[in-house]
Amino acid sequence: MAKAIHSMIRVLDEARSLAFYETAFGLKVADRLDFDSFTLIYLSNTESSFELELTVNKGRTEPYDLGDGYGHLAVSVADVDAEHARMTAAGLAPRKLVDFAPAGSVIARFFFIADPDGYQIEVLQRGGRYL
Repeated sequence: MAKAIHSMIRVLDEARSLAFYETAFGLKVADRLDFDSFTLIYLSNTESSFELELTVNKGRTEPYDLGDGYGHLAVSVADVDAEHARMTAAGLAPRKLVDFAPAGSVIARFFFIADPDGYQIEVLQRGGRYL
């Protein structure tokens, strides 16, 4: 069986992205691989072995075009209301909390937040399918 180990996104400003992911999700640098034209930075926390890989292309000055194919990353948290309030207080501008109930019963409670490069991250209340 395959095991998901990381997802990669390209970021323009390393310091800004590191600050966002640490403040929002407690992700810290687990490893850093520096090459002539790019740097790979692996972020993780104690909640999961899954890592977020940030690719910083040296010399890039233009923001990346996310196109129409990118969806989102998703994380689960123990208390989505508390996380929404914490991120709001930290000035990270999360979007509104949503109770997703397509058949009348709530199956997910979540909000979205955008990172400094515009990548969307869904923050879900932990439980049910979203452990």
